Amino acid sequence: MTATLSPDACYRALTARDVRFDGVFYVGVSTTGVYCRPVCSARTPKRDRCAFFHRPAEAERAGYRACLVCRPELAPGRAPIDAIPGLVARAVGRIEEGYLTGRSVDDLAGALGVTSRHLRRAMEAEVGVSPVALAQSQRLAMAKRLLQDSTLSMTDVAFASGFRSLRRFNALVRERFGRAPSAWRRLTPAAAPRAWSAAAPIVLRLDYRPPFDWSGVLAFLGARAVPGVEQVLEDVYWRTVSVDGRTGSIAVTQDATRHALLVHVPLTLVGSLMTIAARLRRLFDLDAAPHLVTDAFARDPHLRGLVRLAPGLRVPGAFDPYEMTVRAILGQQVTVRAATTIAGRLVRRFGQPLPAGEDYAQAIDALTHVFPPADVIAAATEGDVATLGMPGARARSLIALSRAVAAGDLPLERGIDVLDTIRRIDDLPGFGPWTAQYIAMRALRWPDAFLAGDLGVRKALGGVTERQAEELSEAWRPWRAYAVLHLWNSLS
Repeated sequence: MTATLSPDACYRALTARDVRFDGVFYVGVSTTGVYCRPVCSARTPKRDRCAFFHRPAEAERAGYRACLVCRPELAPGRAPIDAIPGLVARAVGRIEEGYLTGRSVDDLAGALGVTSRHLRRAMEAEVGVSPVALAQSQRLAMAKRLLQDSTLSMTDVAFASGFRSLRRFNALVRERFGRAPSAWRRLTPAAAPRAWSAAAPIVLRLDYRPPFDWSGVLAFLGARAVPGVEQVLEDVYWRTVSVDGRTGSIAVTQDATRHALLVHVPLTLVGSLMTIAARLRRLFDLDAAPHLVTDAFARDPHLRGLVRLAPGLRVPGAFDPYEMTVRAILGQQVTVRAATTIAGRLVRRFGQPLPAGEDYAQAIDALTHVFPPADVIAAATEGDVATLGMPGARARSLIALSRAVAAGDLPLERGIDVLDTIRRIDDLPGFGPWTAQYIAMRALRWPDAFLAGDLGVRKALGGVTERQAEELSEAWRPWRAYAVLHLWNSLS
């Protein structure tokens, strides 16, 4: 079982249907041969019929099928603090984004700088399954979503889920889920999408642990939205996307009936659904465990009242870590509005225009470009960048960062050594502790990042010094990034 929960503790959480443990473990029921989330509404099995697992892939390897009622493929992921070694975390992150679709384990191992044998052994030891087994579990989970929630053809479902053979897809679905793919459509007819997105054939559901401050997240992202790339309209977050050569626009809104977000995706992005889902989970901090943060701050005189006012506050992450890092550079020593203006100029100057066509989000006039990749900015001159309205020193910082990312010298992904990355960022010209910590908080999803020198943080703490803020923050580890958001929130 998990490193922190015994089987008996898991059974107590299962009996209580405690939402705080949703996605933390899964239970296989020997009498039915299915595995469930701990919040499943089906009748609770007896203790001696239960086996507990870290992840769906482990339950599947043991011969269990996913439950039709609670749908384990929709469970939130593990909170950022549930750390696994860096190599395995990086591998899992890439697999979750679909890296092994069209690539081999040897390719993944080479990209991570190890042998395939070492990678297999490390993953077996830490997550209990091989890279191939985890990738297969991810593909089947996506297939199950699309079979139940979309009207895509069987061929399109197979392709969108990462399968390259329809025959292999049919065989694996029947083997793993106990019925042919076509049977799922008869069991759960897909719901019609909302009228404003009627042209979007795919609606992905992303579950989270409640509470969730959706309006707070939208307010934060809306104020910092990159013109041409992002837009918040009423209760919907829109953005352009370019993944693996596929370009389009997506829309995200809150499900009014469940603890979930709904993502509306056009056909132009159908082959990148796993990548989009994984990135959105990080952007909206959907794998957070709010009760852990609430418990940590419950007795703190500076934070307990703020947590009561916003118990579902999240730390917004990044859909694209490089994009967010660039946005952080542009925000140095200027207002949020000024940084947003410069970001819009950068996108118009270096970004790829969104192609005209069938993309339903073309109706949102503000979405015009995809954000430029690192290699494009890396090839720019200081003069090109400075004309956007920033000092020459900041233009040099932006180019230096872009060259480091494009060359692979500064990876910005899940599982890297965060402290080492902060030091590397700090060593780049024009970077300082505030920018490095902000990047760690959002782009690297580090829950213990803390901006001790931030004027807003110090003001919210009563006008303390940077050193005093750092000292106060020791009591908030390992959730200091959430403390920053609560302190910023208090100022508004």
